[in-house]
Amino acid sequence: MTQATPQSQATPPMAAVRVEIRERIATVTIDRPDVLNALNRAVVLDLDRTFSQLGEDPAVGGIIVTGAGPRAFVAGADIEELKGLSGTSGYEASRLGQGVLGRLDRLPKPSVAAVNGYALGGGCELALACTLRVAAGGGGLGLPETALGIIPGYGGTQRLARLVGAGKALELILTGEPVDAQEALRIGLVNRVVPAPELLGAATALLRVILSRGPLAVQATLEVVRAGLAGSLEAGLELEARAFGLLCSSEDMHEGMRAFLAKRKPAFSGR
Repeated sequence: MTQATPQSQATPPMAAVRVEIRERIATVTIDRPDVLNALNRAVVLDLDRTFSQLGEDPAVGGIIVTGAGPRAFVAGADIEELKGLSGTSGYEASRLGQGVLGRLDRLPKPSVAAVNGYALGGGCELALACTLRVAAGGGGLGLPETALGIIPGYGGTQRLARLVGAGKALELILTGEPVDAQEALRIGLVNRVVPAPELLGAATALLRVILSRGPLAVQATLEVVRAGLAGSLEAGLELEARAFGLLCSSEDMHEGMRAFLAKRKPAFSGR
């Protein structure tokens, strides 16, 4: 059954973001195909509301983020808005975008970017904020902001370097040249490449595998990897050991072990 994200009477409907929830997976679609799903302030605010609601919804185990139409995931920020920014408003716009994508990045639930076509600028940054990325064969991914005299402002300078390494990130940002899906796969920018007709099915299948695992273990993995990247190796190892110990005292661990020995699927309870 498909359902929409709940809206309160005081909350205006979202004009360019659609949400469907089916079997614990929420599909978030940016729906501005006439402008290649470009991000403007209204869309960014709608995404913020969406990620906040989905993060708190117990019926949602994972999230797919995609764009409407066959041409673009998100082809960047709205140039009409960008050209009017000043130093102050530019800083504020950057911090707003960073906050929204940071919310997505920090969710205790896995997310998959289903990259259908071009993912440029803010679109690439949105994909980077997801846990994993599956791309269709067409289009390209990149951060072309230097061609406009600016830099990525929604976290791209930081997340791209952490994902593909500083050298490759600097090359992509300084040249502004996009890479196709196969090159994105080679450098680790995306996790999988599939034919366009199979994109949503592949993203859904990937999430279903993750959601079949122990939910406490999935959440702990997200927390430990993210926190570990922000600190030293030794600090990360300590976080890992603490999480491992906590999970060893969980009902899910005992159920997982029993199921493995009995050669059956585990029935995890999240406890």
